[in-house]
Amino acid sequence: MAGTYTPVTLNVDVSGEKNDLLTLLNDQRGLLKVTARGLTEEQARTASTVSTLTVGGLIKHVARVQRDMTSQIVERDENAELDLESLADAYDLGPDETLAESLAEYDRTAMEFDRLIAGLDSLDEMIPQAKAPWDPEPEAWSVRRLVMHLLRETAHHCGHADIIREALDGQTTMAAITEGQTWEA
Repeated sequence: MAGTYTPVTLNVDVSGEKNDLLTLLNDQRGLLKVTARGLTEEQARTASTVSTLTVGGLIKHVARVQRDMTSQIVERDENAELDLESLADAYDLGPDETLAESLAEYDRTAMEFDRLIAGLDSLDEMIPQAKAPWDPEPEAWSVRRLVMHLLRETAHHCGHADIIREALDGQTTMAAITEGQTWEA
């Protein structure tokens, strides 16, 4: 099978560990976006498995996670508390939202996150985490841990999206990028 896999190119100039982490993260971002390639608005909102998750909802969610992590790093609020009510529609594309808008927001939040990470002096900087009902004690994570958490979150939902997409129309992410298409085709 002749593939057209295109290596990830970063939008930021970093080296060493930052390059490694952001390259892996951007690889997963690209795979997640491939799951949305060619979907109609109806398909982007279709829960094709027993789960209520949809490809469009997952992209909206991961964009929000990136935006929230960027805010955590910038604001460093030691008194932050997770607002569970604000998460009620985190996985749903609303009637006034489109897949194209969610993808654009995903790209925008990715670029902001990567630029922020590139500009930090150290991945060892400690970032206060919001208190949550399941974790009420104050805690701080290193920037490194936050980047790895975002990588894990993206990869986790990339797998969900791949299964949802395959159940919709049979397309798998790996087949899509090895059958004469590129990441952005």
